[in-house]
Amino acid sequence: MLGACFSRSKGAMPSRHHQFLVWSLTNKGRPYSTQVEYRPIRSVLVANRGEIAIRVFRACTELGIRSVAIYSEQDKMHMHRQKADESYIVGKGLPPVQAYLNIPEIIRVAKDNDVDAIHPGYGFLSERSDFAEAVISAGLRFIGPSPRVVQQMGDKVAARQAAIDAGVAVVPGTPGPVTTSDEAKEFCLKHGLPVIFKAAYGGGGRGMRVVRKMEEVEEMFQRASSEAAAAFGNGAMFIEKFIERPRHIEVQLLGDRAGNVVHLYERDCSVQRRHQKVVEIAPAPNLDPKVRDQMTAQAVKLAKHVGYENAGTVEFLADETGNFYFIEVNARLQVEHTVTEEITGIDLVQSQIRVAEGMTLPELGMTQDKIKPQGSAIQCRVTTEDPAKNFQPDTGRIEVFRSGEGMGIRLDGASAFAGAIISPYYDSLLVKVISHSGDLSAAASKMNRALREFRVRGVKTNIPFLLNVLENQKFLNGTVDTYFIDEHPELFQFQQSRNRAQKLLNYIGTVLVNGPSTPLATGLKPAEIHPHVPDVPLGLEPPRGLRHILQKEGPAGFAKAVRANKGLLLMDTTFRDAHQSLLATRVRTHDLLRISPYVAHNFNHLYSLENWGGATFDVALRFLHECPWERLEDMRKQIPNIPFQMLLRGANAVGYTNYPDNVVYKFCELSVQCGMDIFRVFDSLNYLPNLIVGMEAAGKAGGVVEAAISYTGDLSDPSRTKYNLKYYLNLADELVKAGTHIICIKDMAGLLKPAAARILISALRDKYPDLPIHIHTHDTAGAGVASMLACAESGADVVDVAVDSMSGMTSQPSMGAMVATLQGSKLDTGLDLKNVSEYSAYWEQTRTLYSPFECTTTMKSGNADVYLNEIPGGQYTNLQFQAYSLGLGDFFEDVKKAYREANILLGDIVKVTPSSKVVGDLAQFMVQNKLTAEEVFDKAEELSFPKSVVEFLQGYIGEPYLGYPEPFRSRVLKAMPRVTGRPGATLPPFDFAKFGSELKERHPHVEERDIVSAALYPQVTEDFLTFRESFGPVDKLDTRIFLTGPKVGEEFEVTIARGKTLGIKTLAMAEDLTPNGEREVFFEMNGQLRSVFIKDKEAVKELHIHPKAAKGVKGQVGAPMPGTVIDIKVAVGDKVEKGAALIVLSAMKMEMVVQAPISGIVKKLDVVPNMKLEGDDLLMTIE
Repeated sequence: MLGACFSRSKGAMPSRHHQFLVWSLTNKGRPYSTQVEYRPIRSVLVANRGEIAIRVFRACTELGIRSVAIYSEQDKMHMHRQKADESYIVGKGLPPVQAYLNIPEIIRVAKDNDVDAIHPGYGFLSERSDFAEAVISAGLRFIGPSPRVVQQMGDKVAARQAAIDAGVAVVPGTPGPVTTSDEAKEFCLKHGLPVIFKAAYGGGGRGMRVVRKMEEVEEMFQRASSEAAAAFGNGAMFIEKFIERPRHIEVQLLGDRAGNVVHLYERDCSVQRRHQKVVEIAPAPNLDPKVRDQMTAQAVKLAKHVGYENAGTVEFLADETGNFYFIEVNARLQVEHTVTEEITGIDLVQSQIRVAEGMTLPELGMTQDKIKPQGSAIQCRVTTEDPAKNFQPDTGRIEVFRSGEGMGIRLDGASAFAGAIISPYYDSLLVKVISHSGDLSAAASKMNRALREFRVRGVKTNIPFLLNVLENQKFLNGTVDTYFIDEHPELFQFQQSRNRAQKLLNYIGTVLVNGPSTPLATGLKPAEIHPHVPDVPLGLEPPRGLRHILQKEGPAGFAKAVRANKGLLLMDTTFRDAHQSLLATRVRTHDLLRISPYVAHNFNHLYSLENWGGATFDVALRFLHECPWERLEDMRKQIPNIPFQMLLRGANAVGYTNYPDNVVYKFCELSVQCGMDIFRVFDSLNYLPNLIVGMEAAGKAGGVVEAAISYTGDLSDPSRTKYNLKYYLNLADELVKAGTHIICIKDMAGLLKPAAARILISALRDKYPDLPIHIHTHDTAGAGVASMLACAESGADVVDVAVDSMSGMTSQPSMGAMVATLQGSKLDTGLDLKNVSEYSAYWEQTRTLYSPFECTTTMKSGNADVYLNEIPGGQYTNLQFQAYSLGLGDFFEDVKKAYREANILLGDIVKVTPSSKVVGDLAQFMVQNKLTAEEVFDKAEELSFPKSVVEFLQGYIGEPYLGYPEPFRSRVLKAMPRVTGRPGATLPPFDFAKFGSELKERHPHVEERDIVSAALYPQVTEDFLTFRESFGPVDKLDTRIFLTGPKVGEEFEVTIARGKTLGIKTLAMAEDLTPNGEREVFFEMNGQLRSVFIKDKEAVKELHIHPKAAKGVKGQVGAPMPGTVIDIKVAVGDKVEKGAALIVLSAMKMEMVVQAPISGIVKKLDVVPNMKLEGDDLLMTIE
């Protein structure tokens, strides 16, 4: 028995425990039953999944009805089966969608488990009349229209004819289903374009295409038909004339078995993409009341004409003139029914169940006069689609989920929770968000707020797009049509979701699984220490310094003030050259910024703070994974009062090669914009043409030009005649003529002995009494303080020092020593020794964090043999590290000796980056190959020299003083080409616009600074941008965590922005690998459990993992979305043009044609038909 039937009196609610009575009706001639019997429903099976299944279960629970779920094998972990009272698997061994289309098995589950009625939901079998018939034939009740009506309304042709018969206006279209492209062409030729193809046996936007060109008809028909066949089991199409600029408005109906039909007003569904509704509004804004009355009346008329019962929707297209045309009837509940429920207060799902039980609308209190809309409601479908990539479906694991809630917000979802797996097998809907308020503007405001509260990580969502829609004035005015999305490209301009927290967890997990992301130079580990930062006054601005003079009076006024200063000025190199020399340039922005406020408040008397340029630019990008421009800007915010100084390699900018002049100019311009003040410009060979390019670029940018003469040789030794006093004075003359504001002697190897310093500086001071003189040195030999004192006494205005704990050896002389020595003298620096001591204490502790790069691992003290080998300070430690890494650690003394010999072979050149690298490479080459200088000279024509040596001899870094060493040069080069004059002079201007456009294709959110970085270091910047997109702001991590990761069980904090601090605890790392070769790493973040899956690079070597397309390699074609290969249109060896169709993928019932990114020949195919792919999996390679 299906249940008891009851008698009822007018208006009385029948009790579920009364006896059955047949109620006769006198609706003769109508297509309704003449008897309505009330039979209570005690259990409902939902033949569906996901959000709609849960929606029905909730209605059942509220009615006291037992709920039953079915689920496919792929859905065994899905939420909908957990929300039901009972759940049963269907379709074992079937493809995911087919499981929910298996009518016999669904009926069997219902019969076996005492189910009274089946609700079809929407999609799947909801509009299949054979399913409705099978349900009723099995003695069950179908919660929906009768099978006859389902069939009639599901058949687009029959529905259209019914509308015509009922007197409802329709759009011109085919009289019946079309199954061939020839029939489609015939209709198009007869009625003209545009037309729209629609699936004849299904809806929801599947299998729908608009065709505007005759040459597209065949391909579009095949794609639409294939999509319809996959979604509904039948690829027949219905073709209609396409109405331009329509509004898509639908009327919600509810009918009972007694012939009563009411409308619940209309919804505006015009905001669509690919004919799929994205945002729905009820009631339709700005709809003429007369049009509304006519439209709802015609919808009711049609429903009564066909004998419609239960819930359904009549859809119309309304044009700008007030005309409207019938499109179709959806003989089911619709996704957007929620907004109607909100404005009417009527639960449509419960009403469906009540009608299926035999209740009439008047008994339910639903007469047309009682149904009044209240306020406005909006529904947004939050989907796992990437709007930045044409709404490509995204799949994967939801790593983080936090929803927006609060007054006026309703959420209908199923798969939205942390840990949920979004598969490619089903619809991409994640959650429906519904807002309700007094009017459209207020409802939009609530929706906007709720969507901004969402945090979804692990998969892309369309939330950024929805927010843009909600903030569009046309939408807020309620004047949208179906062209709204197409005509508003600004809807696709998104503010990138930074997703910082989850990206940082991915980084930490990667370090824990695969080891450090930046190579460690030694086996030492960072110290477990949190360096103490000395206090600074709260709320007080730092005292004024020389930068205020520079800003007020410009570079010339600044130079004048420096010269007028009575004491000795100091430049602090701690922020750059000191750690470049001692710690392989590895000091991070994080540690520089922590001490910056203290420096600003206590060292305002400094001439400058050297904090940028040189090797720091490259190392920041390459090894520290941080943006050097952001470092500069952030330091400027913390230190507004002290001039910043950088090292500029002349025409090489901060690189190791020649660039077009406009690159150097652009670099300097951007540097000044980001906070740079003083440019120390040098050339590694003192080659004036290269130097002057850098000087002019810095000057034009508005910077202070400090032209540097690189010092080599020994002025105090009369036997050293190549680099004599005349050489240096002549260079100074040329630099003064070129417009330098300050002259610098750059003693990069610490060769300037006190006696030589007195000779050189006195001569410069005598010749240029008004020109500030600045001296740079290294303390490799230990005589740095003595030399700098000699310079100061001879008339130098500024000398370079490093704070005590970062001074000495290959770094600069000690700041504390200079300050103490000159205290109370006429050259008093004005600095407080106590402040120097506190500053030094910070760096003494911080230095231990960089133990893996500590130069003292191999270098235990300074060494006066630098006067013999002339190795620059920064290079000395690097050479030592390189010697150890090459297995030549025991031969470092041989390397130093070979360095001296290599220098002589090359003509006794000035040695500073990059010329010093030339000498160093040749020295190591000699030691590795056990070659003496004589053997190198004699075998020059036979040997394969390091690239740097060959390029130097060719002339690629400029011309050395007194020319190249001959005949050595000719022997090495033989017939190789030679460069004459300035190497960069012949380079064409760099095309920033074209280059930037290409970079933005790969990294859409790059800024001007990234383009400049890439112009200098193309591959390094490419790698950095990719790294940052994957791992976020790793520069915010403490240094030990960044380098080696936390310990299991360790708790630590990361401040990612002002007022945003993450509390992280590392919990565990899984021992077992996933089938994809990943390990799960568990964390607790701000008290919530988080986990990330990290590919184990060592373990995957033993597994077969499908290769990924390399980002930035144009010929490698990657899968734009996860999915299944359903068609391969090319073969290996085929010639393809850019834009040609290559492969057809299917995912989430959507088909996508992958097009050729370039023209070329298909070299290799990496996929086969029916292969399942993840996003970015390599499809093919085109050459």
